[in-house]
Amino acid sequence: MFHNILVAVDGSAHADRALSEAIDIARGSRAKLTIITAVSEPRTGMTMALAAGAAAGLGPALLREADRIVRAAADRVPEDISVTTILTEDPIRAAILKRAREGNHDLIVMGSRGRGTVRSAVLGSVSHHVLHHSPIPVLIVHADPEPEPGGERLDAVVSDH
Repeated sequence: MFHNILVAVDGSAHADRALSEAIDIARGSRAKLTIITAVSEPRTGMTMALAAGAAAGLGPALLREADRIVRAAADRVPEDISVTTILTEDPIRAAILKRAREGNHDLIVMGSRGRGTVRSAVLGSVSHHVLHHSPIPVLIVHADPEPEPGGERLDAVVSDH
């Protein structure tokens, strides 16, 4: 049984599916949900291409987008499930792990694009990082699982810490 579930969202299809899974788990366990998202940092190339004034204007727009994402996620949670939202400007990897340690959570649910080991190592996967550094179990959900050889499907990866 889970009592306090932390779910990370970013507006993507895999995060949307992770939220659906977290809602199902919360409903079955009568658990509380905490939804977390972070304000995205503009890509370096994009900010270099923009004039200083235009780059500075991205901050409020990114904050509004993150707020929209976390509110839309909270709106999907049925009324019979307690939900808290967190919007952070901290890097999402650190924010998720800090919240897991300090928020009395017993499960993290998050999505993954499923890039594979090499691409994740080069590009840096948030879910991969959380999976390997979390003090609590992590459920990683894929939006569109690819069939495994032999016809089996892998829909989620679970770590039990």
